[in-house]
Amino acid sequence: MTTQKIFSVSELTSAIRNMLEQRYRFISVAGEITNLRRPGSGHCYFTLKDDRAQIKAVLFGMQRRYLAQPPKDGQMVICQGRISVYEPRGDYQLIVDTMDFHGAGALQLAFEQLKSKLNQEGLFDSAHKKPIPSLPRHITLVTSASGAAVHDFIRLAASRYPQLHLAVYPVAVQGDQAAAEICQAIKDLNDNKATECIVLTRGGGSIEDLWAFNDEQLAHVIHDSALPVVSAVGHEIDFTIADFVADLRAPTPSGAAEMILPDSSGLVERIADLSKRLDSSLNSQLNEYSSRLMLYQHQLASATRPIDNLMLRLDHYRELLEHAIHTRLLTEQSRLSEVTNRLHKNTALLNVQLYPKKIQAIQQRFHQAMEQTLHGKTRDLLGCSNVLDAVSPLATLGRGYAIARKKSREKAIISQTSQVRQGENIEVILAQGKLDCLIDAVQENNRSENKL
Repeated sequence: MTTQKIFSVSELTSAIRNMLEQRYRFISVAGEITNLRRPGSGHCYFTLKDDRAQIKAVLFGMQRRYLAQPPKDGQMVICQGRISVYEPRGDYQLIVDTMDFHGAGALQLAFEQLKSKLNQEGLFDSAHKKPIPSLPRHITLVTSASGAAVHDFIRLAASRYPQLHLAVYPVAVQGDQAAAEICQAIKDLNDNKATECIVLTRGGGSIEDLWAFNDEQLAHVIHDSALPVVSAVGHEIDFTIADFVADLRAPTPSGAAEMILPDSSGLVERIADLSKRLDSSLNSQLNEYSSRLMLYQHQLASATRPIDNLMLRLDHYRELLEHAIHTRLLTEQSRLSEVTNRLHKNTALLNVQLYPKKIQAIQQRFHQAMEQTLHGKTRDLLGCSNVLDAVSPLATLGRGYAIARKKSREKAIISQTSQVRQGENIEVILAQGKLDCLIDAVQENNRSENKL
């Protein structure tokens, strides 16, 4: 029979203290301060409570002097510290190292609860995110008309993308009416459809200052918006519910301008690069087709198969070549037209209106070069076809001549009497059909006797 260990009160209390201090070395606890006492030692003793429980806490004097303000009864705070046990009384308590004021504790809890609820409803799913226009023509800022955020966005937009039409829908961005005004602004912009993108923005502030952007109704309005919504609220470290629901979250108002507006200098370089790639692609395709044509001509010249079959293949390849070049030309012309249209729309950036005749001349030279190239290749094909037709044995057969060849597997052409013997079967090819013949006699004649 084993004997159970018997603890003294001090041993048990010490064991509990060690277990709690090891398990909860540094934690954050949110609650309301109550029963605050400040004895002559300079320490603060108080109770931290919520609607269901409470815990005793102590803030030592040396830590108290680092606080932004002294703690008060009724304040909602977040305390960071560790759990310990005061052994003489057997009380467990929170030893506070730092404290976050301004009601951040209650607001943070409300924020986390709403965030969890909306996430479960699917409002944060990436599948619902709408794309931001790559070359927007009109953007509306929903913000305070007098805030620094709107001026930062306008200044950066003017330097990056001056052809943008930028509008401001003024709303309150702080206070009890701010969330309702922002919701109404998003609804109005969706109704009149005068803009391509909505940017919610304001400068930084405390969690109370940004609380309008943590409104549940606003989250649903952003989610239901047919227009893409960009959230650029506060500083980079600030997060709101609007950030999670929006189609794009920017760390700052100026960061939003950089993320959704293209750099005009980059557009110029992009168009120039597309033009070079277009020229290079066309030249490469023409060189490839020219090489193929030369290869086919070489194969035709050295082929042993019947010339009529090769001529049919040559016509087939020519049709394929002309169709491929024509299709490629149409495709590249369509791409060129698209780039030209985009270039025309960005007239304030590229000054295209100053050079319409130059662009027209370039297009004419491009079409003329393509037509000359196609005409040249067509003439080459016709020349090859004429040469092949001239040397074709089919033309000779049409004038009454015939081709005699052996009936062996090799089908050797008979050009001398020494190649056959009396009684051998041969075949004679005419312009239309062929004859199976039997050699009755072989006569040796000189060249003069062979003339008709």
